[in-house]
Amino acid sequence: MKIIQATLAELEQTAKLFDDYRVFYDQEPDIEGALKFINERMKNNESVIYIALDDNNEGMGFAQLYPSFTSVGMNKLWVLNDLYVDIIHRHKKIAEGLIEKSKDLVRETGAAGMVLETQNENHPAQKLYNKTGWIKDDMHANFFWKRD
Repeated sequence: MKIIQATLAELEQTAKLFDDYRVFYDQEPDIEGALKFINERMKNNESVIYIALDDNNEGMGFAQLYPSFTSVGMNKLWVLNDLYVDIIHRHKKIAEGLIEKSKDLVRETGAAGMVLETQNENHPAQKLYNKTGWIKDDMHANFFWKRD
């Protein structure tokens, strides 16, 4: 297994994993939309995407991070927005590898850290985050405003 920063050369593999990720979260499959969305993120340098590839260069999982800032900390911050491993490749430490690669990005960019959110019921993910050094934030509540 190798983990690399995805480029347009890995667009189709990344978009396929991204579409599977969205389906996991009860969205309708939309490979065309996934291709467009990931292509735009890559071309506009709006995110950093890491992809885990097997020995045949097939995609096994991905992580997508968006840049942000902490005003109080006056520093850059990364949002680990998407983390997904294909179901047939789970329990192979791929997610751990993607998280470690993401931590390297934080260090390389001098950012304060990373934030993420997951569903309250996603206990396997929460166990993984605890195991890889994340600290659950019990001091803040998350809110979402949806436009009409």
